[in-house]
Amino acid sequence: MLELKGNTAAYMQYAVARVEGIFTKGGIDREQLRRDVQGQGIAFADPRERALALQLLRFPEALEDVEADEKPNSLTAYLYEVAGAYSTFYDALPVLKAEGSERASRLALCDLTGQVLRKGLELLGITVPSRM
Repeated sequence: MLELKGNTAAYMQYAVARVEGIFTKGGIDREQLRRDVQGQGIAFADPRERALALQLLRFPEALEDVEADEKPNSLTAYLYEVAGAYSTFYDALPVLKAEGSERASRLALCDLTGQVLRKGLELLGITVPSRM
């Protein structure tokens, strides 16, 4: 139950903590980042970025599935997939060391991942710490 690997709440919470760590370490103003990205959009330089973005876009569908089937476990399965896609992205691609628009795009993906995981976990009644 407390494993940081595998399909556990701690694994998903850890993914959020990793996102928070990037923004804390980099001293990134999320509101400014969101304004900047809104004007220029997100570019995908690597297939792992695209894979993560596609997972994030499935969030409304995952919520609809929970509502239709009355099975919250489908939301946990979705969140696990998002955490896995984020882990693959995070482990392979530099975020804070990236340059220019690539950096902004990767930071935006991190921000969106944190928002989706946090909201999904909160809907399940699971608290999300900023650090682990």
